[in-house]
Amino acid sequence: MAEPQGLITIDDPDDPRLSDYTGLTDVELRRKREPAEGLFIAEGEKVIRRAKLAGYEMRSMLLSAKWVDVMRDVIDEVPAPVYAVAPDLAEQVTGYHVHRGALASMQRKPLPTADELLTTARRVVVMESVNDHTNIGAIFRSAAALGMDAVLLSPDCADPLYRRSVKVSMGAVFSVPYARLDAWPKSLETVRDAGFELLALTPAEQAKSLDEVAPHRMDRVALMLGAEGDGLSTKALMAADEWVRIPMAHGVDSLNVGAAAAVAFYAVATGRPEL
Repeated sequence: MAEPQGLITIDDPDDPRLSDYTGLTDVELRRKREPAEGLFIAEGEKVIRRAKLAGYEMRSMLLSAKWVDVMRDVIDEVPAPVYAVAPDLAEQVTGYHVHRGALASMQRKPLPTADELLTTARRVVVMESVNDHTNIGAIFRSAAALGMDAVLLSPDCADPLYRRSVKVSMGAVFSVPYARLDAWPKSLETVRDAGFELLALTPAEQAKSLDEVAPHRMDRVALMLGAEGDGLSTKALMAADEWVRIPMAHGVDSLNVGAAAAVAFYAVATGRPEL
């Protein structure tokens, strides 16, 4: 088979054309650099295809040789340059062994405002201080799968488009629209003013069980989630309309925030079948 047009073979790890992919394991550097430069990294065939399908513009693609044929249709469809490199060179550039063999640098889109999302949404996730990229990705994946309409993030939440978040979500971060709440927790008033019941998920004893509250019967629900370990802040809890919890057995007092989110999303979206 002929080599796809636009494929560029690179054998120098310092080639400036690879700059989007340098130091991908340097979390602090990438967290600052990527939003500032308006880019994010999609890793793996499925994630790259989902980013493209979601309308993100491709800046470039970095492939090891065996992935060229797999990604041939994408190469033919997008005008972005495609760099073919040896696996060891990819590791030199990125800082880790690129197991999936395919990376793409994608252009970010402007974020919508919270007001724009709240106009049409009925089921919203509100995250406070969730700064672990794995948890962010897991929560977005569950939100997409279980029918949540939008995600709102406090200013100190991690970036949903950071490589690890995107990878863990399997591209679900492209399916659920999200926005930042700039003034925290004051911005929660914006959510309430849009007609949402603010439900704070907490293991506190005084919280009502999700079964009792029956959020699936409410017209508009905003489910508030806090960071792993610390949970929601006192200010966020005080701003909520109701505290809710997941009933636990065997003396377990809490779940990982990703697991708790999935259970709560199901309850918010559908609840249990009526008897």
